[in-house]
Amino acid sequence: MASIRTIIVDDEPLARRGLELRLHGFEDFEIVAQCANGREAIEAIAAHSPDLMFLDIEMPGIDGFEVLRRLRSTDHRLPVLVLTARDQIEDRVHGLELGADDYMVKPFAMPELVARVRALLRRAQARTGPKITHGPLTLDTAARRAYLGGQPLDLAGREWAVLEVLLARVERIASKESIIQSVASWGEELSPNAIEVYVSRLRSKLEPAGIRIRTVRGFGYMLEEFKETGEAPVAQQAE
Repeated sequence: MASIRTIIVDDEPLARRGLELRLHGFEDFEIVAQCANGREAIEAIAAHSPDLMFLDIEMPGIDGFEVLRRLRSTDHRLPVLVLTARDQIEDRVHGLELGADDYMVKPFAMPELVARVRALLRRAQARTGPKITHGPLTLDTAARRAYLGGQPLDLAGREWAVLEVLLARVERIASKESIIQSVASWGEELSPNAIEVYVSRLRSKLEPAGIRIRTVRGFGYMLEEFKETGEAPVAQQAE
């Protein structure tokens, strides 16, 4: 495969150099920039058009959270893996809510880091273009049609909207509030209880095919990475 053009963002020079040296053992990675703060990171993204960014949180000036906020506010889809010493669940949730694709706490095992990178890049590739794929599920966003195991899948309008939100955040938490905001254009106010109903309906249609939506108590929902089980998916026929 082509090299993964990578930016490393960390205010500690030894941390940047250490990660670069560890990545040298994997031919997939090409380090195109090392940045000491958020301002440099934003400039490097514009200058190098990277495929991936490793991002620290605690930095002077523009910190990692603000980099994420600015990046996603412009709809930039650069895959971002947060690498930080901040291990509180609140920090993890905040980073993922701001748009991080994954979050790892230092110190970390290099094989796990590489495995996570390859998984998030697969997800990013699946989201490009008019078709979104997730295991046996395909959403054709141009034709507004869904397929499960190659068969048409019947989705009500709001079920489709909620599923699109979850597919955009595979392995990341989507709060009920963020889901409501995403589907609010449908014309009437939605309650958290309504979102629960739509998620329940999606589960009944998707779980037989091995696609799982996890409830993260107190935060929201997360669509899990699809894992092959060796069993043929069960598709729901359109009515």
